[in-house]
Amino acid sequence: MSCFAIHLKEIIQAMKNSVILLITIFAITACSNPPKKEIVPITGIDSTLRPGDNFFRYVNHKWYDSVQIPSSQAGVGAYMFMNYPQRLRLQGILDSVSQSDNSDGSVGQKVGDFYASGMDTVTINKRGYNPIKPILAKIEGISDISSLMNFVAAETKMNNSSIIAFGVSPDDKNSSINIAHVYQTGLGLPDRDYYFNKDASTLAIQQAYKKYLATLFQLTGSTAEAAKKDANLVYDLDKQLAVSHKTRVELRDIKANYNKIAVTALANSHKNIGWIDLLNNLGAKTDSIDVGQPAYYDTLNKLLKTVPIDSWKLYQKANTINRYANALSKDFVDASFEYAKVLSGQAVQKTRGEKMASSVDNYLGEALGQLYVKKYFPEEAKERVLDLVNNLQKAYAVRIDNLAWMSDSTKIKSKEKLAAITKKIGYPDKWKNYNHVNIARDTYFENVVSAATAAYELKLAKLDQPVDKSEWYTTPSTVTAYNNPSANEIVFPAGILQPPYFDNNADDALNYGGIGMVIGHELTHTFDDQGAQFDKDGNVKNWWTKDDYENFKSRIQKVIDMYSTFTVLDSIHIKGAMTVGENTADIAGIAVAYDAFKMTKEGQDSTKIGGFTPDQRFFISVAKIWRVKMKDEFLRLWINNNPHSPPVWRVNGPLMNTTPFYKAFDVKPQDSMFLPKKDRITIW
Repeated sequence: MSCFAIHLKEIIQAMKNSVILLITIFAITACSNPPKKEIVPITGIDSTLRPGDNFFRYVNHKWYDSVQIPSSQAGVGAYMFMNYPQRLRLQGILDSVSQSDNSDGSVGQKVGDFYASGMDTVTINKRGYNPIKPILAKIEGISDISSLMNFVAAETKMNNSSIIAFGVSPDDKNSSINIAHVYQTGLGLPDRDYYFNKDASTLAIQQAYKKYLATLFQLTGSTAEAAKKDANLVYDLDKQLAVSHKTRVELRDIKANYNKIAVTALANSHKNIGWIDLLNNLGAKTDSIDVGQPAYYDTLNKLLKTVPIDSWKLYQKANTINRYANALSKDFVDASFEYAKVLSGQAVQKTRGEKMASSVDNYLGEALGQLYVKKYFPEEAKERVLDLVNNLQKAYAVRIDNLAWMSDSTKIKSKEKLAAITKKIGYPDKWKNYNHVNIARDTYFENVVSAATAAYELKLAKLDQPVDKSEWYTTPSTVTAYNNPSANEIVFPAGILQPPYFDNNADDALNYGGIGMVIGHELTHTFDDQGAQFDKDGNVKNWWTKDDYENFKSRIQKVIDMYSTFTVLDSIHIKGAMTVGENTADIAGIAVAYDAFKMTKEGQDSTKIGGFTPDQRFFISVAKIWRVKMKDEFLRLWINNNPHSPPVWRVNGPLMNTTPFYKAFDVKPQDSMFLPKKDRITIW
């Protein structure tokens, strides 16, 4: 471990006494024993293109035009599509452990038997939809609103939410305590706008969804005519709920989506929902609850009275079959895929092994994660990534000091928050146990229900309890990273700590342009349009001066305006207001990663390596970590629902605003990516 990291650990302990001292110490140059590095060659560059016209294409053109998207996938390349080869790795682990002699209750037994039960398609197909017949019988027994809500509560306890989305997580205004939350829910399509848009692709998705619902009804005994009628009825009820949903842009308003209210007051407002009985049935003993989107629950309360109970029963039947379709026989799995492929463009289904690797990761993620980390993630990689994080954190403090638009008092608060960030790398220090999950090799459906029920019970146990700051919200093998503002933490699972993002033996240019950009991105979420509303302790609390916050918002608006002009597919533009947090993080993430890189020996050199300067290798690495090609259908789904810009604009958009990029590749005014210096956006 570098001496900087050791020193940092010591001074964090002193943070309570002197945050300003900590920031001062950050200005000291990091010292470390440099790890072994090897020169990774840069290949695939299209030298016939001008880098300043389309840098994504300059770096990735040859790959992009030659690579084929596997028929079982919606895309190929880095980022989320790295989870495809990752699932093959997991499948290899599971194939091995499922054939081993594991002791009862061990990690190996649980993940191995869960996987084996899902791979036993002979038994699954023989059972048909018998596993859900008891649930469908309960739906048939619903006779009034009270019995409907009792059923909803019972299914929620198996993590099967339908019209109530219940959760337990930190209080936005007191982040040390977990409270009850409810959110808008109830839709079968990906988002409210899918019920109201009239373009051809959306209309095709609507029809595919209705056809899917009808197929589910037919598979459980309805005639074709009745199934079609019932599917339309469910769709119409979906649409009535969708009217009340906030848009994805509206959901970004932190304060508007926090509405903590006494349960007694909520019960008086929503007589039909019956909150007191509902919460009792959920086992949620609490006096108050945060209602994220009150308009949804106002609408639900009215619809419970105005919509006939038989319609609600059909709605619950559709929700139940859909929820469990992929745990049932092949005809249900096929029906689910026929709908999904219209959304994603994926041509054929994933292999059963790949599906089951995803399923085990979903339900027993930290158990499987232990096996993954042991095989694929060396401890020295964790240490080097921590060095990178520490160096970027140091560079961020310098950038804050140099901000012309921010007052000194807000700079102090910003650096206090920066210094207080918790860094989680690779895997949890404390593994989650699955003692309450019962797994058998011949009952896949029951295994899914047991794991889902245990997950709900674990969630419920947190209610009104202190927040466990050690908890992770992703699995170690997932290719992702995240910032959790309520804990003021950044998290980098082992899954993303591999090429092209990170190579423990590669030179600094590639690692700072790769995982360094991701680290800078996650650090910036601490200060994006949402994260900036949380203080250093994770509470929604204003720590800005009025003028500084207005200056900040004006720069955020520039990001919205710029990205809204970028065309993605045909005439489809990026939704600047929906993606502003991620775009802000991309712009600043590259800037701070570059600053940190310039603190290294290689960053301060200009000697060419394989024909490229260190700065050029840095920016080429940025472009390679977003090397992705996806189906048009999936790209449309992305634009409508994903808060990140598509990969090409995660490269070109930020680099248009990065002045060192202009120098590294001699970007001229005639180049398509050129922006006059006065128009380049700098926030952090």
